[in-house]
Amino acid sequence: MSTRFRADNAATTGGEPTTRFTPSGANLEELRRMFADASVLITGGTGSFGQEFVRRVLQIAVPKRLIVFSRDEYKQTKMQQRPEFCNQEVLRFFIGDVRDEKRLEMALRDVDYVIHAAALKQVPVAEYNPFECIRTNVIGAENVIRAAMTHRVKRVIALSTDKACSPINLYGASKLAADKLFVAAGNLAGSTRVRYAVVRYGNVFGSRGSVVPFFRQLIDNGAKALPITDRRMTRFIITLLDGVDFVLSSLVSMRGGEIFVPKLPSVRITDIADAMAPDLEREIVGIRPGEKLHEAMISKEDARTTLDLGDRYVMEPAARMFMRESFADEGCPRVPEDFGYSSELNDHWLSIEDIRELLKTHGHA
Repeated sequence: MSTRFRADNAATTGGEPTTRFTPSGANLEELRRMFADASVLITGGTGSFGQEFVRRVLQIAVPKRLIVFSRDEYKQTKMQQRPEFCNQEVLRFFIGDVRDEKRLEMALRDVDYVIHAAALKQVPVAEYNPFECIRTNVIGAENVIRAAMTHRVKRVIALSTDKACSPINLYGASKLAADKLFVAAGNLAGSTRVRYAVVRYGNVFGSRGSVVPFFRQLIDNGAKALPITDRRMTRFIITLLDGVDFVLSSLVSMRGGEIFVPKLPSVRITDIADAMAPDLEREIVGIRPGEKLHEAMISKEDARTTLDLGDRYVMEPAARMFMRESFADEGCPRVPEDFGYSSELNDHWLSIEDIRELLKTHGHA
């Protein structure tokens, strides 16, 4: 199995499971120092990412408050009842919607760090409900930015998606607009000096709405064939824990205005089908509206502002009205001018055996 997804026990985290992007050493100590006696808020906190984020923070740090902000009363109640959360005194559950700026301003009082994970994420839903998509993904992003400025939050990281790179559907376009808002927000922060950044990564393996649970449901229901949109289709893949740790490590290293992109393996959709049900037939159904054959996370047009940080890339803002230090000042190289980061051109691929290993631990996220 690829070491990029292996979870080991490491002394650097006090025995907690680690992933490739886990803050360690000086970065881990900096994260613990940042969170000590600090309040952390996550929007969309009852989602898959939000719950894993809360679980992870409780493993590696001791914040003053860890606030779950979401609009679903039922999900908050169920989350509070989970054994790992029910006796945590630092946890707070705050009902609210990112579309409601006044409610956000109330929630962000005395908050130090914000992780913005709330979004409408399903491509078909966004296409059929475009106004709702814009209100949540774009206007909601603006509300988070404004509320963070009002209350002088220290740092804000927003979650993006590979679909925001050269978007062809409304979901991707709305997230690209949100990315632009967060990148530009630092130029508007003025004396508040709030720092904003974005993380952009690929499909979360086994997450709700992804191909793995879809195939699993078909297999469990006795399907005779698995639907494949196109045999050539590829995607970037990340696990939920890797995604959380990537956000945490980016929160430590951010300067303001960056878009962080992890270096991830690619996977062929046909290989996922072969790993899950090698004996079933394949039914080619064609690409759905708004769907790409391959996904990109960095376009060639973005290459001029992109640097290689080793385990990730960073796109720095092209316009820096309030100049902050650049990663180039630390010796991080720029990528070639014709560089592009796309799933079909990747040099790291998961094999069928790698996928089977992932299914054992991440197939039901």
